[in-house]
Amino acid sequence: MSANVVAEEKEACQAKITNKVAIVTGSGRGIGRAIAEALLAQGARVVISDINEETCNNTAQELKDLGGGTLSCVCNVTQSESVEAMVAKVMEKWGQIDILVNNAGITRDNLYMKMTEQEWQAVIDTNLTSAFKVTKPVLKVMSKQRSGRIINIASTTGVHGNFGQVNYAAAKAGLIGFTKTVALEYASRTITANVVAPGFIDTDMTRALGEEIINKFKEKIPLKRMGTPADIAAAVLFFAGAGSYVTGQVLEVNGGLYT
Repeated sequence: MSANVVAEEKEACQAKITNKVAIVTGSGRGIGRAIAEALLAQGARVVISDINEETCNNTAQELKDLGGGTLSCVCNVTQSESVEAMVAKVMEKWGQIDILVNNAGITRDNLYMKMTEQEWQAVIDTNLTSAFKVTKPVLKVMSKQRSGRIINIASTTGVHGNFGQVNYAAAKAGLIGFTKTVALEYASRTITANVVAPGFIDTDMTRALGEEIINKFKEKIPLKRMGTPADIAAAVLFFAGAGSYVTGQVLEVNGGLYT
């Protein structure tokens, strides 16, 4: 592929995102923030949504200072009232929602026989049920617009499973099934729904594992490195901009870990 073709495709993607309004849940830091930054760089207006008020407001202001159009929305994605308030705030300010990235998530790892009901339910509520609660009011807006892009951040764990993460794997697998069904039900309204499934990504959470464990993971990855939040953001940009004829799909961004 020539440099000219690559440049043309990049410009086409940017044109499809420019002035679009995107909600990114859990975007105060980490992967969510990287996704927000990437969308802003392509000309979108981005809603920074996070449960932590200080993190949410600070990130929105920092990105705004860099020249982006941002809106801070403190939101608990497990509570319908909080979600409805966020959607209403976005509509009041910008009057449209074109892209939704369900990124908010937590981990409560434990071996299955040691896992408590509280550890199970907290992850299911935050990583799966929240997508149900956030997507529903957003789909009402997108349906009236007869256009929209929904990108759900799952995990390779939801495809392949992982020791000590039965709750996380179940939630992310459920998110994949949820996405495929939404893709079928809303294709007639020109709304796409897709999944980005990150592998081993360099975040605060993975760094806490320690160098020894990180190096063991790297040895299993064909590309011999952890992914970066920017790698995930690049996949989101494809679904948000260029991927207009792609729906109901799962894109694993994992360095070839399961090949």
